[in-house]
Amino acid sequence: MQWLKGYTGQKYTTTLLFLLIPVVLLILFTVIPAINMGIYSFQKRDQLGVSWEWVGFDNYVRIFTDGAYLQTFANSIYYLIGSFVQQAFALLIASVLCSKIKFGNAFKGILFFPYMMNGVAVSLIFRRFFQKGDGVTNTDGTLNSIITLFGGDPVKFLSTEGLVNICLVFVSIWRYIGFDLVMFIGAIQSVSPDIYEAAELDGANRFQVFRYIIAPSIRPIILLQMILAVKGAISVYEIPFIITGGRFGSSTFVIQTTETAFKFHKVGLASAMAVVLFLIIVVVTIIQKLVFKEDK
Repeated sequence: MQWLKGYTGQKYTTTLLFLLIPVVLLILFTVIPAINMGIYSFQKRDQLGVSWEWVGFDNYVRIFTDGAYLQTFANSIYYLIGSFVQQAFALLIASVLCSKIKFGNAFKGILFFPYMMNGVAVSLIFRRFFQKGDGVTNTDGTLNSIITLFGGDPVKFLSTEGLVNICLVFVSIWRYIGFDLVMFIGAIQSVSPDIYEAAELDGANRFQVFRYIIAPSIRPIILLQMILAVKGAISVYEIPFIITGGRFGSSTFVIQTTETAFKFHKVGLASAMAVVLFLIIVVVTIIQKLVFKEDK
């Protein structure tokens, strides 16, 4: 009791009291549901859990053998490639904007603005841009109006398999490139100006400055952005769900998971899909950490 009345005891007591509520909330709303989800993934279970039975690894086997689920993994490749293209453009633009150019701040604001927009609004705008009406089955739309104006034939952008995913990836890049841009600009500006001045005095050109100064200095940010890119590519939901509803081969793994749980009421299978998604992200993160491990 005497120890609790002392400075050290009061410090630990205050710390524990401040942490108590967050830890309790974390356990109630994150840890326990995650454990339950892992248990449900080994069950054949309805939405309300009234009737269920143990099925072992049957749910996991179905995920990796059913063509409908494998197709969603293939669609993630589109977004993965798009995210790397997005980062490359963001890094290039950030390098240019960090140099002394006119209206640099205005360009930063313009490029970051799409990221501030609501995802639903962005999706509806681009659905009308590609095809109006229901946004899928017709050829009317802003882009097709421009094509026909120049004598071209209208294209069903959102109802042609393959092409629809390219269009959706374009929308994703347009919306999220601003976030990458801000991250890269912040990282580049954190490098000491003295290093740039020394490189300029040594006669280094812009490419050499980027290769030997900027890229090594912002390597942790590049790694972070790559991890977020993989996570985002696998867990895409909002844009394809609103624009196409997952039709015409545009369904993603998360769309398939939510439909499995809430449309087809297969909670056990959906839980297994969520576990698979989590494990994929963890494995990819570990691989990236090892590949980009800092030299000692």
